[in-house]
Amino acid sequence: MAIRPLEGGIMDLIPVQNVLVSVYDKTGLEDFVLGLKKINPRVRFLSTGGTFGKIKDLLGEGHEGNLVEVSKYTDFPEMSGGLVKTLHPKIHAGLLGERNNPEHQRYLRETLGNGVFIDMVVVNLYPFQDIIKQNATFETARGNIDIGGPTMIRAGAKNFPSCAVVCNPGDYEGILNHVLLNRGATSFDKRFKLARKVFELTAAYDKAIADYFCGSDQLVIRRSYEFGREKQ
Repeated sequence: MAIRPLEGGIMDLIPVQNVLVSVYDKTGLEDFVLGLKKINPRVRFLSTGGTFGKIKDLLGEGHEGNLVEVSKYTDFPEMSGGLVKTLHPKIHAGLLGERNNPEHQRYLRETLGNGVFIDMVVVNLYPFQDIIKQNATFETARGNIDIGGPTMIRAGAKNFPSCAVVCNPGDYEGILNHVLLNRGATSFDKRFKLARKVFELTAAYDKAIADYFCGSDQLVIRRSYEFGREKQ
């Protein structure tokens, strides 16, 4: 059975109010974050880990009005090792929700406890391709497979009628100009163009991982791990 079509009217211009940011490459982040804040002084950033710390430093004193840590927003701590930070219904309902669908509005507000639609997600991925070029061990390469990043940007790109996805720091300047020209909002056409970039990126990323795994010797890989005693 096919997934039902989108319900509720589609908005052309969506104000950039709630922005989810989690980036490995922080190039250009200062200009982008401060640029969005200049356009909309009430913009709110949801962020994690090192990105949260970077944005906190950029915003300085009084950052509390513009910055919320994801674990505080979701009321759910991350797993040791920095895992499952963003893999939470309150995040993904905000990315996938249809903003003019009353049931989705109710779900975010009531079921998830004052959840919000995410207007923009800014994510770039762990550099898997760069890691494997450095003659890294298999375990190092495996550890640098990004899970949360592709999940977030694919969700936002699938739901481009409601969410703008920024996956390349090289696009920051153009997006700031676009948001400024549109009085603090992104357009339907811009969100669609950004979604194309996401699926090109994730396709190449997954192919690199698949090629690496398929080109690795399974016996050698097995010998590289220390196995514990099997449970009886």
